[in-house]
Amino acid sequence: MKTLVIAPQPFFSPRGTPFSVYYRSLISSELGVKMDFLTYGEGQDVDIPNFNIIRIPRFKSLGNVKLGPSPLKLFLDVFIIIKMFWLLLRNKYDVVHAHEEAVFFAWFFKPLFGYKLIYDMHSSLPQQLTNFQFTTSKILINTFKFLEDKCLQSADAVITICPDLRDYVNTIITNKEKHFLIENSIFEDIKLKKPNDDSNKNKANDENVQLNDFLKDGEQLLVYAGTLEKYQGIDILIKSMKDVVQKNDKVKLLIVGGTEQQVKEFSKLASELELNSFIKFTGRVQQKLAKAYTNKADILLSPRSDGTNTPLKIYEQLASGKPLVATKIYSHTQVLTDDVAFLVEPQPEDMAKGIISALNNKEESERKVANALKLYEEQYSRTVYKSKLKKLLENL
Repeated sequence: MKTLVIAPQPFFSPRGTPFSVYYRSLISSELGVKMDFLTYGEGQDVDIPNFNIIRIPRFKSLGNVKLGPSPLKLFLDVFIIIKMFWLLLRNKYDVVHAHEEAVFFAWFFKPLFGYKLIYDMHSSLPQQLTNFQFTTSKILINTFKFLEDKCLQSADAVITICPDLRDYVNTIITNKEKHFLIENSIFEDIKLKKPNDDSNKNKANDENVQLNDFLKDGEQLLVYAGTLEKYQGIDILIKSMKDVVQKNDKVKLLIVGGTEQQVKEFSKLASELELNSFIKFTGRVQQKLAKAYTNKADILLSPRSDGTNTPLKIYEQLASGKPLVATKIYSHTQVLTDDVAFLVEPQPEDMAKGIISALNNKEESERKVANALKLYEEQYSRTVYKSKLKKLLENL
């Protein structure tokens, strides 16, 4: 099966973090799919067999592509369309596998070239326009809604990544057999063709955090690793530490990730609460370093305050063998229950209670960890992921 994969994003770039696209392509390759992969100029090439990366121009002077809709993305997508058309003219593809807004282009060209279409839907595009405050125009939002519905109905296969998105799609399509829920639940190291020499950068980050000096003997470590966007609830987490340290001053919090501006903003909040000696920020670090910090944790945290899509990190946290404290919002409870995690309301005082409970109640923590490992193995492991993707390809 020869496939044209279209992913309009900076692939692969830690800034864009398109992990799900990487893993989808990796497992497809293992299942015998040969891929031409069309993407933006920004990013690094990855090492996947039967995987040929084709890039549009970089346009470096225009800056980096950010998460969510943007004028820069609209500009770059013009070149994606042109290159896509050229590839379709020159090659015979059995399938076009379109991620996110690329499905609009693939849907348009489908009658001309007669390929089968996979719509890999990571989010609802009309919702993105409002969530990222790109526009308030009802005309534009409704136009995207109309196009998205047409693409869902026309696609030969649809992939969604969480139960909330699955339920939304099932209200639109009539043929449920073409719809596959494949969670972004695997998290192996990314293999780059030409890895950057990040040793100095990693060393600088490690020295900046100074974990050995930060964490003394007999102290317990809480770790949050991820972005520091508003919906991640970092303010809730920092404020919760005020109550935590009043009850146990042998607890430290390491916050891994975030832009320089975000780290500055949240460091100011920690300072105002007189928590500087209890909280450390790393800023953005490489994937391996983030995992190293996670491995040192006594407790893992997901204080997310908003959203419906399940965070990628939840699956890794389930498989970590570490107790997890997470907020009781739909984004989490699609996967998490009280049997596998300490679920709390998205409020500082409740987050603090959950952390203290996870630290003090060893027997309960061990029970939840064992249940989490079992849940991951049965529903979200690499074996399960691969079998779902195999079934989709067989259906095509």
